[in-house]
This record gives sequence, C-alpha cells and structure tokens, in this order.
Amino acid sequence: MDFSNLWNFIWFIFVSFAFISYLIALFSVIGDIFRDHELRGVYKALWLLFLLAVPFLTLLVYVIARGSGMAQRAMKSAQHNQQAADAYIRSVAATSPSEEIAKAKALHESGALTDAEFDTLKKRVLA
Repeated sequence: MDFSNLWNFIWFIFVSFAFISYLIALFSVIGDIFRDHELRGVYKALWLLFLLAVPFLTLLVYVIARGSGMAQRAMKSAQHNQQAADAYIRSVAATSPSEEIAKAKALHESGALTDAEFDTLKKRVLA
C-alpha cells in the first residue's frame, strides 16, 4: 500500500474501519441466530447459508427483519448468565460468620489452633 499521499492513508483507515465494523455486525448476527431458541434449525441453517452466499445483503435484511429482537435476546442471555454466575458464587461462597467462628472454636478446642490464631481468625471473620 502506497501511503505517500495523505488521502491514500485516510482511505485505508476508512476502509479498515468499515471492514472491522462489518465483521462486528456479522458476528453479532451469527451469535443472535444461535441465541434465538424460538427460531427452528432449518431457518438457522438458511440464514447462515445466505450469510455465506450473499453476506452484506443478508446482514442488512436480518437486521431490518429481526433487529428489534436482537437486543431483547442479548439482554435475556446476559440476565441468564448473571443468574448462573450469582448462583455459582453463592454455592462456593464462605459460610456465615457465626459458622466460621464455630468451626474455628472446634479447631481451637481440638488443639489445632492456638489462642492467638483463634483470636486472629475471629477478628478477621468479624471485620
């Protein structure tokens, strides 16, 4: 590419930006096709086939025809992922402070913890 002229460089930047924007839109549509559980498999295959055969036109038609539901499906997917992450965090999170102190007291009484270690652990749990 010859960048000796400023306009050639500006044109290169513009074309690069347009191509990257197109790729982002294409991957968003492909993600939406697979995210939509109400769309039957045959229609998913047809959309993907048309995206391969006539990508730019199919992308425009998809966004016009089904674009309003794309945001809703993305939001629903994000909420589902957030709920799954919250459930996982709750399942692996530490127990309540009183349960932690009870466990520490049992370890202290068995001799596994010294008085200083027990007091430090209790202060940390209560903080």
